[in-house]
Amino acid sequence: MATDYDAPRKNEEDNEQDSIQELQARRSDKSSGVVDEDETEAAEGFELPGADLSGEELAVRVLPRQADEFTCSSCFLVHHRSQLAYEKKGRMICTECAA
Repeated sequence: MATDYDAPRKNEEDNEQDSIQELQARRSDKSSGVVDEDETEAAEGFELPGADLSGEELAVRVLPRQADEFTCSSCFLVHHRSQLAYEKKGRMICTECAA
């Protein structure tokens, strides 16, 4: 935000009057500081560990392994070729498992 250094400055008395006027305006607006939130409704969005998720469905698009990717023989995750630590007897190991 640009500051106009040539503009006249307010003194402390002007600041006090402005702040009093702002406080009176806020006091008239009673709903500004009130939060109306039902605790049980807010807690419904949280899932606890071990909760039954058998009725849930995931909509995830699964892509087949690409030509520049490999599956680690240790963790069975698909990684980019740049993550290949070594290959021994046809088993590819990623850098995370090799560490």
